[in-house]
Amino acid sequence: MTLVQEEDNVTAGSTGAPWRIGTRGSLLALTQSATIRDALIAAGHEAELVVVKTAGDLSSEPVQQIGVGVFTSALRDELAAGAIDIAVHSYKDLPTAQDPRFTIAAIPVREDPRDALVARDGLVLGELPAGARVGTSAPRRVSQLRALGLGLDIVPLRGNLDTRLRRVSEGELDAVVVARAGLARIDRLDAVTEALEPVQMLPAPGQGALAVECRSDDKELIEVLTALDDAPTRASVVAERALLAELEAGCTAPIGALAEVVESIDEDGRIFDELSLRGCAAAVDGSDVLRASIVGAPANADELGRALARELLDLGARELLSVTEQSSASEGLSALEPEIGSDTQAVNAPARDFTQPSPMENNQ
Repeated sequence: MTLVQEEDNVTAGSTGAPWRIGTRGSLLALTQSATIRDALIAAGHEAELVVVKTAGDLSSEPVQQIGVGVFTSALRDELAAGAIDIAVHSYKDLPTAQDPRFTIAAIPVREDPRDALVARDGLVLGELPAGARVGTSAPRRVSQLRALGLGLDIVPLRGNLDTRLRRVSEGELDAVVVARAGLARIDRLDAVTEALEPVQMLPAPGQGALAVECRSDDKELIEVLTALDDAPTRASVVAERALLAELEAGCTAPIGALAEVVESIDEDGRIFDELSLRGCAAAVDGSDVLRASIVGAPANADELGRALARELLDLGARELLSVTEQSSASEGLSALEPEIGSDTQAVNAPARDFTQPSPMENNQ
């Protein structure tokens, strides 16, 4: 593992050494981490990026061969060792199990969490002809696309964002489905032909959100980073990931979730905030998608997520696992890899363990 110090000059804002922000060297990871660096500098603190080169970055092998979670764990290893002070993750890539060594001190304002279609000739999803080749390897996306009954040919997809977009521009694919947030962060929203609404495709839990992590015993830094936290985003992500964690006990079907803090009005005309959470569990072959929703107080985000997960289980989410396994065996879905981490290559089999980094997709 190699650390590469950022060479740019850092604006001085506080005494002492600058805060070291660990990041992978991909365009998306650097862009995400730079937003945290710039926010800290704007608040009067010194901060710089430190690129962490991992075995995963140096290998062209699928993640399953080099180790699931190699990217997020590499940053955490450097954080635990004191080589960096802050790690910036795409939140959906983190395990649902909490590591007591670290604290998610800030979850900044979330990017639009929806998935995005990038299609030839400016087409939207409903305009793609039957048999159109659509690239995605995320089981969550595969299942929901198939459930729409459009007769699309779902093609395994690997590589970073530029590689994926190029497969459309060069005519190899008719379209790809990626996270809109990744395109927004690298200034490629011009490529989007349709942002997919949640009624068509629920995003992955935590999609579009960043987790700004530091050591749990670094009280000074926790206080600094807390200023970057966005309470509505935190409540939403907590609810979505609680749903995912609760489903760990039984359901390993592809999972989608989206929570939003919305304004409501009571019978006396008083305005108050509510947390609205939608979730789904699906069979990869698209034969069934179970959907449910719940509303409650943002302060109860964790319990709302777990309650909705239990409702999905009551509806039969656990049984979808058998459909998923049958699809994997009969249709060669081992080629439809869950996409793990930011700009990683994908794993070669549907996810089976939600304590690992979320396999629902890749921001790229």
